[in-house]
Amino acid sequence: MTETNELQPAPEELATNAAEVQEQPTPQAATQAEETTEPAEQAETQTYEDRQQVVERLRAIDEENAGGDKGELDQLKMVFYKLQTAAKTAARDAFVAAGGAVEEWRPEIEEVEEQFKTIMASIRQKRAEIAEAAEKQKADNLQAKTAIIDRIKQLVTTPEEANAHFDEFKQLQAQWREIGAVPAEKATEVWKNYQLYVEQYYDLLKLNSEAREYDFKKNLTAKERLIEQAEALAAEADVVAAFNKLQALHAEYKEIGPVAKELRDEIWNRFKAASTVVNKRHQEHFEAIKAQEEDNLKQKEALCEQVEAIDYAALTTFAQWEAQTKQVLEVQAQWKTIGYASHRQNAVVFERFRQACDHFFTAKSEYFKTVKEELNVNLEQKRQLVEEAEALQDSTQWRQTADKLIQLQKQWRAIGAVPRKYSDALWKRFTAACDHFFEARNAANADQKSSEQANLEQKRDIIAQLRALAEDAASATIEQVRELQARWNEVGHVPFRDKDRLYKEYREVADELYKHFGASQARRRLEGFQKSVREAVAKGESTLSRERERMQRVFEARKAEIQTYENNLNFLNAKSKSGNTLVADVQRKVEKLREELDLLQNKIKAIDAEMRAPKADEAEQE
Repeated sequence: MTETNELQPAPEELATNAAEVQEQPTPQAATQAEETTEPAEQAETQTYEDRQQVVERLRAIDEENAGGDKGELDQLKMVFYKLQTAAKTAARDAFVAAGGAVEEWRPEIEEVEEQFKTIMASIRQKRAEIAEAAEKQKADNLQAKTAIIDRIKQLVTTPEEANAHFDEFKQLQAQWREIGAVPAEKATEVWKNYQLYVEQYYDLLKLNSEAREYDFKKNLTAKERLIEQAEALAAEADVVAAFNKLQALHAEYKEIGPVAKELRDEIWNRFKAASTVVNKRHQEHFEAIKAQEEDNLKQKEALCEQVEAIDYAALTTFAQWEAQTKQVLEVQAQWKTIGYASHRQNAVVFERFRQACDHFFTAKSEYFKTVKEELNVNLEQKRQLVEEAEALQDSTQWRQTADKLIQLQKQWRAIGAVPRKYSDALWKRFTAACDHFFEARNAANADQKSSEQANLEQKRDIIAQLRALAEDAASATIEQVRELQARWNEVGHVPFRDKDRLYKEYREVADELYKHFGASQARRRLEGFQKSVREAVAKGESTLSRERERMQRVFEARKAEIQTYENNLNFLNAKSKSGNTLVADVQRKVEKLREELDLLQNKIKAIDAEMRAPKADEAEQE
């Protein structure tokens, strides 16, 4: 492990041109490049969908007690705060979309954020402890290497001492290689001192030339092996990994002794050339990253311009504001898909984008505030209409009051919306007042009002008899049901307020009986009536004529009633839940009346058929 990332020449290359040495990246540049690249590369292989996944990975790193990899920690921190920003932005947008003012929004402190901060603090503490232990070890290494230098210095005093202690010298070299890094600020000085006294020792060494040549040859073999590895790094797919491996090769290269003097320049130039290829690829890699960051910046600036170009004067309705809000949210989603710009520019462009979005939602909040005032004005106008309608609901001047209520309904539709919390109740009061009048008018126009109460009691009695048959359906007969239905049809009107309820009770029990007998409701009713018509023939044609006239009057009355309901429906413009319910109730009433109208029409046809039958018989006899 070398003490520094700096690519320094071996002892025999100390005279190399300084400009050549400067081609290699400085320790700071190399470190920044590694820290910048590692998170991005890890982001390609590991993705996190939410903040809890990031926290779980950090917890696993913390439990390993190894301090974790700085590149991965930086990436996890970046991803967490990116997700954190997205979550808070979404919460703020939802708050504003719900009608809140953006300046009133306050982010909540979430448990996942507290967990993240706690675990990161624990990891930082462990990394600090590991770094402290590493610095202490470097200090011990410095002391050990200084002692080796001092001993070699003692061995170079005389040629005799150098020859006598050659084995000890080789042991000192082996110990040097085994000792780890020293403090960075001392690394170059210690290395130069070591190389100085090693060369001095070799210069004093008076061993036979064969042994010296063997040592040079061994060093040459070791350095050629490192050069071949450096040259192979040109094909390494991972540019950053290749650069880091080159640093390790340079550290090992420095630990190898000298080669023959005539080969020193050649061997160093070859190693330097291989290093230049790797360094160039490393530089091009980060230039490509820079180009991508510049492209990301342009895309983000375009999104900023898109939000800043919103024409607020053209947003004059709820629908337009909601459509524009949807577009802004889509732009925000698109922003999240774009990668980071440069570290310096990314914060600036994000602040610009955030201000543009905040300006939009603030303007939207102001618009809704203005609209709220208009809603209150509309509220007062509709309250006045409700009071006028309620004042007219008990009037018996049918035509004049009906015209006034219809005019009030037109005014109601012309007035805009009111606050939602008052809308349903106000609409219910208004429609109730109108319905009260029109239902009273319909009731006043019904025939034979004096007999309605008696008819009510008769129909209640018929319903009671039908229920008795339904309870003992096994012994009931269809003839009994038909007879009761015929009596029901013969009974006239009942009070208007009881009509729907009474008819519903009658239909429920009749349908239950017909279900038991297996025949459709309409067909059974018609068959019962046809039987009653045939029975009435015995009483003479005048009886049938009177019955037909009565049914024709009922038929016309039902048509008029349907027309009244349909007129009311034309003036109802339900915009609330209660209004929809009212419209649905009226529509159901109309549908029932139409069914009754169809049945009356069939009955009239049946009477006509019975009235024509005797005349046809007489014609045949003639």
